[in-house]
Amino acid sequence: MTIETIALLILAYLTGSISSAVIVCRIMNLPDPRDFGSHNPGATNVLRLGGKKAAIFTLIGDILKAVIPILIGYALALHNRNLGWVGFMAFIGHLYPLYFNFKGGKGMATYFGVLVALSPALLFYGLATWLLTAFFTRYSSLASIMTSVAVSAFGFYIDKKYFFPLFAMSLILIWRHRQNIKNLWRGTERKITDKNK
Repeated sequence: MTIETIALLILAYLTGSISSAVIVCRIMNLPDPRDFGSHNPGATNVLRLGGKKAAIFTLIGDILKAVIPILIGYALALHNRNLGWVGFMAFIGHLYPLYFNFKGGKGMATYFGVLVALSPALLFYGLATWLLTAFFTRYSSLASIMTSVAVSAFGFYIDKKYFFPLFAMSLILIWRHRQNIKNLWRGTERKITDKNK
């Protein structure tokens, strides 16, 4: 592994550590998303707190922090396998941000950012799975879980060069949603349309 690759992996983690949700809420004079609702600094919680505009800005920020380091990797002509792990490090940065006491979001938007930069085909399958699941169930958490499973399955057959980092992210996404899984089982999971109290 080259020095450039190691440096980019570190940069990806540091970029991923930037919390778009916290920054957007501060700029828009909204409550800290870590203190309200699901306490998750992600687009869905920001949607409940501040509406669509705040959620869109959060979503874009969380996507870009994976896209930017991967694009740098393309410019440096990194091997495809390493590009996948650059995306993985940005994802880990979102989950365990250096700047926010290692307490981050669940990673779905950043996961989509990895797909945006790595594989349009897998992005299509991922978006289709998320949108269909969310439309019919209104559960963001279930949509995220189903998407991570679907992308791993499709990735094995469509784009094997990124399979291992994407599979690792899928397992972590499911683990990060473990409380949501319990809530879904109990019938107490909050829907996308629910407002924060």
